[in-house]
Amino acid sequence: MRSFDLIIVGSGSGNSILTDEYADLDVAIVEPGRFGGTCLNVGCIPTKMYAYPATVGDQARDAIRLGLDAVIEGVDWPGMRDRIFARIDAISKNGLQYRESLDNVTVIQEYVHFVEPKVLETESGQRIIADEIVLANGSRVSIPDVLGTDLPGVHTSDTVMRLDEFPRDVIVVGGGYVAAEFCHVFRGLGASVTQLNRSQRLLREHDDTIAERFTREAAEQWDLQLGWTLSGIERAEDGRLTVSAQASDGSAQHWDGTADVVLLATGRVPNADTLRPEAAHLDVTGGGLLAVDEYQRVLSDGEPVTGVWALGDVCSPYQLKHVANAEARTVSHNVVHPQDLRATDHRYVPSAVFTEPQIASVGMTEVQAREWAARNDERITIKEQDFGDVAYGWAMEDHAGICKLIANARTGELLGAHLIGRDSSNLIQPLVQGMSFGLRAHEMARGQYWIHPALAEVVENALLGLDVPGQRTGD
Repeated sequence: MRSFDLIIVGSGSGNSILTDEYADLDVAIVEPGRFGGTCLNVGCIPTKMYAYPATVGDQARDAIRLGLDAVIEGVDWPGMRDRIFARIDAISKNGLQYRESLDNVTVIQEYVHFVEPKVLETESGQRIIADEIVLANGSRVSIPDVLGTDLPGVHTSDTVMRLDEFPRDVIVVGGGYVAAEFCHVFRGLGASVTQLNRSQRLLREHDDTIAERFTREAAEQWDLQLGWTLSGIERAEDGRLTVSAQASDGSAQHWDGTADVVLLATGRVPNADTLRPEAAHLDVTGGGLLAVDEYQRVLSDGEPVTGVWALGDVCSPYQLKHVANAEARTVSHNVVHPQDLRATDHRYVPSAVFTEPQIASVGMTEVQAREWAARNDERITIKEQDFGDVAYGWAMEDHAGICKLIANARTGELLGAHLIGRDSSNLIQPLVQGMSFGLRAHEMARGQYWIHPALAEVVENALLGLDVPGQRTGD
């Protein structure tokens, strides 16, 4: 049995907790996969490095509305892929080498699991213990339990970005943000795309207005097939893949489609189960997450376990890198300052979907806000501002963008913000800032200058359109 001061399971955000305060600790970092975690290797970073050129391609094709006749003559997929992963793989490799070079850090490149409280065992049978254990081993792709998902040409987000050749056509199975982004990537780069989704709704976690607007836009860009449940995948005689689906409503209807590549974008599941938490008596939620308190301490029978912490996808329902980073900062402090615990602030967690058009969200949806108002005897006010109704929206000839704000009508407190349209992931940031620092809607709107005619005026006008105190003379 090998003893350490600290064991970190996972090399994504967990790797970042090691500050100068840890220099005198004997640390083990356990990482069986690519060093750097999901975001760096198969998530946020490479997907956006594909999404950006796809957006450029979409904008070029759409430029005819502005009087520009732009043509995409070709896509160098191998060149694009190699440019992206030459950078990413080097960061992963260098990160591993750096940690291995430190005298106080041991990197263990094996899977581990608990065999008893605070005792972990590696695949090779070595047992390791530590006074402090940080569980940050993320999540993995979810694969539907149907025949054919293991066929060549069937991919997940972990593998599809490293294709040898650009496909002529792609069938994307799923209706969440991963599916939305990859539909955009492949369509924007010139492939024929079909999206197959079990329900009649895309982006089910988003506000109804945004989901409906995106569904409309998606149907104009690729073949959108809603209400179908994947039933199997087969390889045809010509080597292509045939996808079969049954109607989700239980009727006898059947759907078939053929493509070079099938992408299973059917969600991610936390890796809590791979740790065998039951052996350490750790609590797991109904969603398969390690249960933690506000200080990121893992729970056992509802009580925090001394010296066991968790962060990121293994314990967080958000599955967002910026949330994992915030939780890592909490853990980094709390491990070495147990008498001065800090909590992670999960009040206003924004997210973005880098599809075309972009989507961004923070706070309550309209449905959630109405339920909140009913429970608390409050009234809400809502404003929907089209991008096309502000000057820069005129310049873009925008027909899709909208900024939807939801506020407490009594206090002016912003409860939710939901945008779809160009640069939404940036436009939402002043709203996140205002909510985080307690600014009311009228303070955000009139307490600063808004550059004219920048696109941010759509946020200003949405704020001004809310029926809240301070917006009217005399309030």
